[in-house]
Amino acid sequence: TGGHTTEILRLLSCLSESYSPRHYVLADSDKMSEAKIRSFEQKKAETFSKSQFTLDRIPRSREVRQSWISSVVTTLYSILYSLPLTYKRKPDLILCNGPGTCVPICVSAFLLGLLRIKRTIIVYVESICRVETLSLSGKILYYFSDYFIVQWPDLKKRYPKSVYLGRVV
Repeated sequence: TGGHTTEILRLLSCLSESYSPRHYVLADSDKMSEAKIRSFEQKKAETFSKSQFTLDRIPRSREVRQSWISSVVTTLYSILYSLPLTYKRKPDLILCNGPGTCVPICVSAFLLGLLRIKRTIIVYVESICRVETLSLSGKILYYFSDYFIVQWPDLKKRYPKSVYLGRVV
């Protein structure tokens, strides 16, 4: 919600129309992001008449201030909920940037790849506000992503698999 949505939409604004259709996945309790996405896509449709997108919702994997123990349960539930959605959409690429909602989708896509159903490229972009340490989503997806992009040189030093591109949002 909010900042993560703004960052991902900035990234998407730089991509060509060949990245279409776009499938957005939101937490079921996220109301703010839907309006931002619809506004972004409406502007995109003015330039590209064949612009296509969908919005899907999944249960939030972790609420702010939720205990770690209960977060495991809600995240597993969200992963189970995400599997049929990921199977249905069969994305070629997942571009994500940090909210907990991306973890179940990426894990689902990773599992579909392990089962040889569909290989999906996972690109994770750590938030610009993460200067010295990774977010919880980043700490998890560091091991699942094909490309792990950081926006600060200190993070590149601490996480050698990462790719430092400077500021991308």
